[in-house]
Amino acid sequence: MLNGIRKIFVRLRRDESGATLVEYGIALFVAIAVGGFVLTDLGAETFNNFEAADTAATRPAAD
Repeated sequence: MLNGIRKIFVRLRRDESGATLVEYGIALFVAIAVGGFVLTDLGAETFNNFEAADTAATRPAAD
């Protein structure tokens, strides 16, 4: 029985015909996750820069 299971795994390891769709799916998921993280971080940084600019523009001048 273990020999039969081993043969199945060896055959699946050699067969690469269906692996490309899975690889594209994983690559797409990683790209979406990384892109989402980068855009979220960029949005937070942009918000902080606008807040700092607003604070600097509305602060009364020191005499």
